[in-house]
Amino acid sequence: MNRPIIRLYGLVALLFALLIAFTSRWSVFEASSLRHNGLNARNLLEQQRIDRGPIVARDGTVLARSVPRGEGTFERSYPQGGEFAQAVGYYFTSLGSVGLERYRNAQLSGEGASNLQTILNQLQGKKPVGEKVVTSLDPAAQKVANAALVGHKGAVVALDPRSGSVEVMASSPGYDPSSLRSSASAAAIKGDPSGRLINRATQFGYAPGSTFKVLTATAAIDTGAFTRESTVSGRNNVPISGVPLKNDENESLGQITLTQALTKSVNTVWAQVAERLGKRTLARYMDRFGFNRKPELDYPADEMSASGEHEGERVIPPTSPSVDVGRMGIGQDKLEVTPLQMAEVAAAVGNRGRLMVPHMTQRIVDSEGRTVERVAPRVQSVVMKPSTAAAVTAMMEAVVNEGTGTSAQIPGVQVAGKTGTAETQIGNTINNVWFIAFAPAANPRVAIAVTLQGVPGQGAAFAAPVAREVIERLLHD
Repeated sequence: MNRPIIRLYGLVALLFALLIAFTSRWSVFEASSLRHNGLNARNLLEQQRIDRGPIVARDGTVLARSVPRGEGTFERSYPQGGEFAQAVGYYFTSLGSVGLERYRNAQLSGEGASNLQTILNQLQGKKPVGEKVVTSLDPAAQKVANAALVGHKGAVVALDPRSGSVEVMASSPGYDPSSLRSSASAAAIKGDPSGRLINRATQFGYAPGSTFKVLTATAAIDTGAFTRESTVSGRNNVPISGVPLKNDENESLGQITLTQALTKSVNTVWAQVAERLGKRTLARYMDRFGFNRKPELDYPADEMSASGEHEGERVIPPTSPSVDVGRMGIGQDKLEVTPLQMAEVAAAVGNRGRLMVPHMTQRIVDSEGRTVERVAPRVQSVVMKPSTAAAVTAMMEAVVNEGTGTSAQIPGVQVAGKTGTAETQIGNTINNVWFIAFAPAANPRVAIAVTLQGVPGQGAAFAAPVAREVIERLLHD
């Protein structure tokens, strides 16, 4: 064979190799980026032709599903209206997606397989079929939470402290995802100044008030610096960072135990405890509880906020010179926290000191009915010793039995809880109120956080009864 023929053969082989390489690059290795390119109109049409998998509650109630729209296309439907809007979110090709619809998009749209498998399916004429997402959400308890939130801005989050599964995620005011099909309705909802699209369970946050004292109590006892029977002065106007701090209704007390101080929610006691512990110690326990970073929930990261000390929109470390550790220790200063984070605080205490990774997805089921993925419980961190958890539990039981949280009492069920009130209009008694709890205290199956914004009263009167109703419903199931 002469040299010109050999060179020609080599050139053809090289060109063929380059053709294979570039074809593989675009059709296999970079197929995902092309598919999700916003300028790819073909992708929008393809998405409309996918029979997207359903999202269901733990009892099988359908929360989201695809329905035929004609000409081989499908449209998303939300049979429960606005009941699960913030948790499930929405998916519309014209608007995009949020919530679980967005986080689990790969599975719901049948993109869970590899790019190579997707190509093989296409060659075989197989259409993409979405997988079913089975959640841990409880429809009956979700309905109770939503009903209790009507007329308020606020949120409710309930977890199973043993596994971290989210059973309730309610936020008010809300919206009906189905109404977003109409461009006029979508514009009205997006432009509503009340923030109906905001998930107040996971975004932004409010000062936690005295619910944060549970964290301060945990650090105090777990480090060995205090016991629940240690005594501290509860007098009014104790100087904290050089500025006198008042107790509720200016009540002035003598030497009282930490249990009594939590039961009565005595500010000056817990501020002094926080100062003695110091910023580094409180920072360590905040980190163990999950503060200062976004939660590990199976939910879009940009739809969640980190809880902690804030300066503007920035989270600052608890050790910052600008932090007043005494006031931080009682849930004031510059703290902004989400209900999900405070539910995790309650859950960690109730679960004997172990914080489980929160999750809404229980399992993924393919079109053949086979479970292809199961979300197993995972420990996020060991926050405290079991003995510490037992001591803090006893203190929180006293809050409900004889202190500020008596409105959360449930006959036949021991509830452990803590109220919180953060003043927003001093002198007008308009507050952001909280209640966190778990039950039954000896073997918890529910941990909960409730917050209501701008109510004329305290957490005991507004937030604790909401928590009681949701806990009763979940324990009844």
